[in-house]
Amino acid sequence: MRDFHQLKVWGKAHRLALAAYKATARFPRAEFYDLTRQLRRAAASIPANIAEGCGRSGAAELAPFLHIALGSASELEYHLLLPRDLRLMAESDYERLAGDVTEIKRMLTSLIQKLSADGTQEPAETLEGHLLSLAPARPDCIATLMPNGGNGRILFRGTERTYAHGP
Repeated sequence: MRDFHQLKVWGKAHRLALAAYKATARFPRAEFYDLTRQLRRAAASIPANIAEGCGRSGAAELAPFLHIALGSASELEYHLLLPRDLRLMAESDYERLAGDVTEIKRMLTSLIQKLSADGTQEPAETLEGHLLSLAPARPDCIATLMPNGGNGRILFRGTERTYAHGP
């Protein structure tokens, strides 16, 4: 378990959420239940998911929450474009907030890569296009993979086993 307050990316994401709340305070009242809430929710989701992941038991459980935070950052990128294009947000506010989102995405990506390099998580590229099961039979099994109908792999926490596919 980590103290999320000590992560630079959490601090930057928290400051971004605060700035997003301030920027949306100037939106028209008619947008409160639509664009304002969506933008605020996406902004708050980034530091919230980092914090939740830090509350888990280890780095392997942190990584999925970092991926969710990264997805929320991408969602926020769009939710910033929309009010800018609708002329509800000043260009200077958009540039500042979008720049912060880009930096947070870079920081999250770097942290995710570090966790992968430390061997605490299977890299996403390994799973892409080959995932057969998200709910394997054994509790210590992460995923069952089968590339193009050939031999496959079963990923367990900390180990990997191969198996022959077919008769």
